[in-house]
Amino acid sequence: MRKIFYQLACIISILTFLFPAAYSQDSDPRNTTQKFVSALQIIDYAYVDTVNESELVENAIEAMLKNLDPHSIYISRKDLQKANEPLEGTFEGIGISFQVYHDTILVISPVHGGPSEKLGIMAGDKIIKINGENAAGKFVNNNYVFKKLRGKKGTTVDISIVRKGRKKLLDYTIIRDKIPIHSIDAFFKVNKDIGYIKLNRFSRTTMDEFHEALGKMKDSGIKNLILDLRGNSGGYLDVSIDLADEFLGFGKLVVYTKGSSSPKRKYKSSFRGEFQDGKLVILMDEGSASASEIVAGAVQDWDRGIIVGRRSFGKGLVQRPYYLPDSSVIRLTIARYYTPSGRCIQKSYINGYDQYYDDLERRLKKGELSDADKINFPDSLKYYTDNHRVVYGGGGIMPDVFVPWDSTKYSDFYVDLLSKGMFNDFIIGYVEKERLYLKTKYPEFKDFNSNFDVEQSLIDDFLTFARKKYIVPKEGEFEASEDIIKYQLKAILARNLYDFESYFEVMTQIDDGFLKAVDILENSDYFAELKDN
Repeated sequence: MRKIFYQLACIISILTFLFPAAYSQDSDPRNTTQKFVSALQIIDYAYVDTVNESELVENAIEAMLKNLDPHSIYISRKDLQKANEPLEGTFEGIGISFQVYHDTILVISPVHGGPSEKLGIMAGDKIIKINGENAAGKFVNNNYVFKKLRGKKGTTVDISIVRKGRKKLLDYTIIRDKIPIHSIDAFFKVNKDIGYIKLNRFSRTTMDEFHEALGKMKDSGIKNLILDLRGNSGGYLDVSIDLADEFLGFGKLVVYTKGSSSPKRKYKSSFRGEFQDGKLVILMDEGSASASEIVAGAVQDWDRGIIVGRRSFGKGLVQRPYYLPDSSVIRLTIARYYTPSGRCIQKSYINGYDQYYDDLERRLKKGELSDADKINFPDSLKYYTDNHRVVYGGGGIMPDVFVPWDSTKYSDFYVDLLSKGMFNDFIIGYVEKERLYLKTKYPEFKDFNSNFDVEQSLIDDFLTFARKKYIVPKEGEFEASEDIIKYQLKAILARNLYDFESYFEVMTQIDDGFLKAVDILENSDYFAELKDN
């Protein structure tokens, strides 16, 4: 218990030292600390049952932070590495993309350049033994796989694989290594002039990945760019500034931050940008947040490009990590983000935590996702871009060109198919039987993308498969979702045969936002409007 008291005292002392303005003249931090410690002493001494003091303290910290704002959080020591992995851009393991299929670990694809690929492990392989122990059965789930196959770089793991066409098990000893977590899901050349980059997060590897993708596409002749930030919930502030820097000229304000205990700080662009001249469209939606909004806000305020899609999430709070004595972390909000025109990106959270996260549901019910006229901005939130175009604050980035969410094609039947994994499960079984035939007929993705059609027989087999899982369309549901069902089947088939990137290249063919972006880049009138005001 003494250790717990010490940790609590340290926590409050750290916060008091770092943020003295948070305490009023009438509040004595020593009394606050003593009150907290006294409460724990009383519980430890008199409570009816035995309590876990460590858990009690962690719950208290979480509750305390929850009362500040929606993005100040506590991360325990054991969860810290898992929380940091997506942003650091690597983890340590054997390097496979997998799925648990019929209680078996199925390799979807080895990670390019990883230890599994180097040993010849292939898509479609089934891992049935790990370190000599059975690795197939009801106990197999994602957590089991992570626990068994991830590990420190340089350590080894023995696996046994079933491969179609081979009678005997294939045994491998794999030396674990650092495995990259890519922040770019896909990049490809749309046509002779337009390139596309899909960015899923702002991590430590983002700029290296971006330069590689942009360089390859510029070498192939692209002049204009679609940057897809839909669903990108953010990441590191400095990385978002570096990305915005790629598009802006020297010395332009990208973003500024300020808070009651943090002085105003401005971040400006450098002369290093590699895409300062070509036409730029940024795709956003209600899932785009934080760092995504910084990039889009800067591009919009400087009239550098056109923002297409739907109003972004509205997460504009700056967090800084503070380590506690046991190596756990408080990620504490210290400031707010503001775009160059002065717009605060953060939406209001004055009505509490639950209403804050229910905001997207409220937007949907009000019709804001399907009709831009349902989004009301008061004149008090009016701001102006560099060329005096009107933009609005109040949380999130409102696009220049609105693309409604088409709810008609997302029937309950389609949502059920997607949420219950029917597309994945069906295609995995199909590929297991037809991989050799398909790869022989379509050796490259471009052949598949141009020539493979989802025939009615494949649709019928899929509907029969779903029906066996008690997923049956109501009247009119299949017809409403028929196109997206066909493209999902083709896209997931491409992902299993080729690579993750091919999934996006297939799906863009019926993607309203993507198609609008292409139309804008091919129509000079849109960009003329950026300079006419």
